[in-house]
Amino acid sequence: MSWIPLQDENQLNEIIERSKKAELPLAIFKHSTRCGVSAGAKMYIEDSQAFKGGSFEIYYLDLIANRSLSNKIAETFDIKHESPQLLFIKDGDCVYDVSHHNVSGRSFKKVLNFI
Repeated sequence: MSWIPLQDENQLNEIIERSKKAELPLAIFKHSTRCGVSAGAKMYIEDSQAFKGGSFEIYYLDLIANRSLSNKIAETFDIKHESPQLLFIKDGDCVYDVSHHNVSGRSFKKVLNFI
């Protein structure tokens, strides 16, 4: 799998617009490089068949370097800022988000069943 770095608000706006035309939701992973739980979630995502198989396009946000962008994401989608956090964006909205130890295979299955 390949992470797409998310580093500025223009990219966020592009994700929102692209999600309106995408068949599957676009994913954003908000990761703290100083957190063990976040490191575990990142490894889980990297090992996940849903992402390995290219089912989801996934953006990577380094929270330490881009905290203001993380806050903008929370504000834009009216969700609580958490870390680690995995969001699925479809039709311009966050249709599903999970955080901490809930980043799991069940999360991906729920998203696929939801859309």
